[in-house]
Amino acid sequence: MRTALLLLMLLAVAAVPGSIWPQRSVDAAAVDRYEQDHPDLAPVLDALQLFDVYSSPWFAAIYLLLFTSLVGCILPRTRVYLRGWRQRPPSVPRRMTRMPGNRVLAVDSRDADDVADTIASMGRARRYRVREESPRQDVREVSLETGMLRELGNLVFHTSLVGVLISVAVGYLFGWRAEVLVVEGEEFTSSNGRFDTLNAGPWVDTRDLPAFRLAVDAVDVEFETNADAGPGQFGQPRFFEVDARFDDGDGEEAQKLRVNSPLSVGGARIYLLGNGYAPQVSVRDAEGELLYREASPMLVQDNQYTSSGAFKISASGTDSQVGLAGLFLPTQAITADRGPHSTFPGLADPALVMTAWEGTLFPGGRPQSVFTLQTDQMEQLQGQDDTPVRIFLRPGETFQLPGDRGEVAFEEVKRFAGLSVRHDPGQIPALVFSMVGLAGLILSLTVRRRRYFFRVTDGTAGAQVSTGQGAAHRIEVDMAGLAKGHDPTVSDGVDQLEKDLRARLGLPAADDTAPADQNNEETR
Repeated sequence: MRTALLLLMLLAVAAVPGSIWPQRSVDAAAVDRYEQDHPDLAPVLDALQLFDVYSSPWFAAIYLLLFTSLVGCILPRTRVYLRGWRQRPPSVPRRMTRMPGNRVLAVDSRDADDVADTIASMGRARRYRVREESPRQDVREVSLETGMLRELGNLVFHTSLVGVLISVAVGYLFGWRAEVLVVEGEEFTSSNGRFDTLNAGPWVDTRDLPAFRLAVDAVDVEFETNADAGPGQFGQPRFFEVDARFDDGDGEEAQKLRVNSPLSVGGARIYLLGNGYAPQVSVRDAEGELLYREASPMLVQDNQYTSSGAFKISASGTDSQVGLAGLFLPTQAITADRGPHSTFPGLADPALVMTAWEGTLFPGGRPQSVFTLQTDQMEQLQGQDDTPVRIFLRPGETFQLPGDRGEVAFEEVKRFAGLSVRHDPGQIPALVFSMVGLAGLILSLTVRRRRYFFRVTDGTAGAQVSTGQGAAHRIEVDMAGLAKGHDPTVSDGVDQLEKDLRARLGLPAADDTAPADQNNEETR
């Protein structure tokens, strides 16, 4: 078990690099940017597979070692536990004077067998395991054992850990996750090439992904406009909902997409994750011919929805291609210290602030992020005074590009919805195993493993004690308790058993007021 705990700690430490450096499985573009920004360090990290931590061989080795160690702990302990269930409780020790809660109770007018049977009946009523013996004449011994569920809870907890590990492995091998941004007024049809990102497990055939069509009619978002709502509450989102039409092959139906209320399709779930703005820009050449018109989603940068993005005009009408990069500001403001930024996430005073570039948009034909413009093989357009062109547009305004290159128009602002489609076959089993493991852990922490021993002796066998109604025997009950591990309250358990035994035998409680000589006769 010590080895398993060390491996569990090592697994947690090994997962830390996955939260420090970008992961290809989550954001490949972020990895590319990191490699560009750190050309000396990135090859070393890549060689150590720190950009693919969770699929690296060294992480898998720790994972498998932990799995093997847990199985190696569970199997022998299960055999010992089952063997303990089949065995009877241990016999009463010969000497109990040094055991916790040891005391001797004197009982008059009772038979030893009757007292022993009462103790055994008391144990069975408490659902204790009972063992009765008569090692010699005039002596009866009763052993009570409780707390076997403690070890069962321990085994259930560790078995559930194995179940969680298997569930995570199944989710990795057979699960997949895809993301897509859909602008309002547009629709999305699922296929491999239509998703913005698609991360599939090693044993997933992406040709078998569920087919569906989702049309986004409207994206409704409301923000807090009350400045007195409380610290940090101004501008916070208060409502987020998407009016959509969904068709998974059974006919189109109107749907309301809400956060934490996913749609189900073919074993996968479609979650509403986020929203943003997609300004619609058109570009015309010098003759007025339309070259480009598209609503391009912009990447939100802060809580005020200052968003960055790019417009890539491949058909520029010249030998070179044109790219526009910059910021969208829902509520524009320009200051000397911060430059262009938004002061409120709602569309109070929207504006586009952009720079213009000319050259090769896609050098080498390599894929790139839709939110960024690679300017390695591009030159920034210059104005008549040889200064870089700065474009500032509000909806409905146009800007004339220098050099008779045409004009750019900011037509309108649309919203987009960020959707995540996920299939994780290990999610439900992992949840079930986690809940079962939690129950086992609670059981192992709350149940106490204890043994109680009673020796009933006919202390004055053959002697007569006058009771005024005949003669009776003097019975002595020697009792004590023993706990597995440290349990300072085991004496309290003996106290409770003594109290119950007194009640069953019709004796006064130990704390009842009585003459001193009577107390001495009953308990030593």
